[in-house]
Amino acid sequence: MKKKNQLLSALALSVGLSLSASFPAFAALPSQVPGQTAIPSLAPMLEKVLPAVVSVQVEGTAVQSQRVPEELKKYFGDESPDQQAQPFEGLGSGVIIDAAKGYILTNNHVISQADKISVQLNDGREFDAKLIGGDDQSDIALLQVQNPSNLTQIAIADSDKLRVGDFAVAVGNPFGLGQTATSGIISALGRSGLNLEGLENFIQTDASINRGNSGGALLNLNGELIGINTAILAPGGGSIGIGFAIPSNMAKTLAQQLIQFGEVKRGLLGIKGMEMSADIAKAFNINVQRGAFVSEVLPNSGSAKAGIKSGDVIVSLNDKPLSSFAELRSRIATTEPGAKVKLGLIRDGKPLNVEVTLDKSTSSSASAELIAPALQGATLSDGQLKDGTKGISIDTVEKSSPAAQAGLHQDDVIIGVNRTRVQSIAELRKVLESKPTVIALQIMRGNESIYILLR
Repeated sequence: MKKKNQLLSALALSVGLSLSASFPAFAALPSQVPGQTAIPSLAPMLEKVLPAVVSVQVEGTAVQSQRVPEELKKYFGDESPDQQAQPFEGLGSGVIIDAAKGYILTNNHVISQADKISVQLNDGREFDAKLIGGDDQSDIALLQVQNPSNLTQIAIADSDKLRVGDFAVAVGNPFGLGQTATSGIISALGRSGLNLEGLENFIQTDASINRGNSGGALLNLNGELIGINTAILAPGGGSIGIGFAIPSNMAKTLAQQLIQFGEVKRGLLGIKGMEMSADIAKAFNINVQRGAFVSEVLPNSGSAKAGIKSGDVIVSLNDKPLSSFAELRSRIATTEPGAKVKLGLIRDGKPLNVEVTLDKSTSSSASAELIAPALQGATLSDGQLKDGTKGISIDTVEKSSPAAQAGLHQDDVIIGVNRTRVQSIAELRKVLESKPTVIALQIMRGNESIYILLR
């Protein structure tokens, strides 16, 4: 099984529980001898923190694709069951980061298709919540509860100070069972290459994370937030002690942007690159094993103006070492346009530093089903063809999704819809606001122009 199929978002879309008639025997804890030191416990910390972790409940509709033989479709007319909207209920978790204003951090995939969002506190109170903003690339979303009262917020730690081996506690709502705490350690930092969509710079932990924990808290022993739980490696469908969390520094920075702008505004470095490897080091005679190899510098970009060249290796950002291109991507992605960043380079075996002013990104990204249910399974971003023609790039297409079954391919570029020229996601949204029964997409696939019909 491919790694991508093993990685499961810890979101419970349905809950099925079975109870056994037999119960395990529990060993009694030894009685505390007067005068002895108390048995170490996480209870005092958790008693303070648990009120800040909530259960997120969502309701909505999602398109479920069904294969219908072509010879039968004529009998269904406009109500072909190829793509039918079905109601669903989902469960996830969230973390209160501002009690006074009712702000709650969660995962974007928890709420991306929700028509209604509510949260339940650990004391049983329920609140309706509205979406302030979400970000596909980082899988972070910010909610706000209506008329908050007597909420508890969590303190946020500096995730850059984490070390492998630090103790960690995961809190969430696995399988809809209710609030659950598990413990472990930080197993690795800066994890990438997991074949998940979007940015990858995860904290890895062996604290048990399961479906329904998405958006929940990863804590240090002081009860401070160090990460937002987001995914697990699950060959058999359940936790095997390999879970991943979004670092708290990234989550905090993105939350601030969502509060201020309702969206994430990313600075653009203006390079294309790849992970540094032994093969690249040998081919280019570079005595560096880790970092980000620059394969192309975009014309007129901040990097071009700063003098960065193809073949450079970026080894640090703002004096902090870089382990990979994925880490560079993630850290730049949380930095606003116009910011100045200091890059440490290796060029021709010699170190040098340059200062780059990040450009304003003119692109945006979106899950396609948020624009039209028939596009479910594709992710889109503003892009352009090699000749400079602007359009909407199809970045990913999930296998067996409605988008895949309709014939959309990764790297296709949408340039028109229903005889209307579109150059951006915003224009595509506007054209589809009327919810047409049939969507005719004009696609550029390589040098070929084709049309794909969606219902």
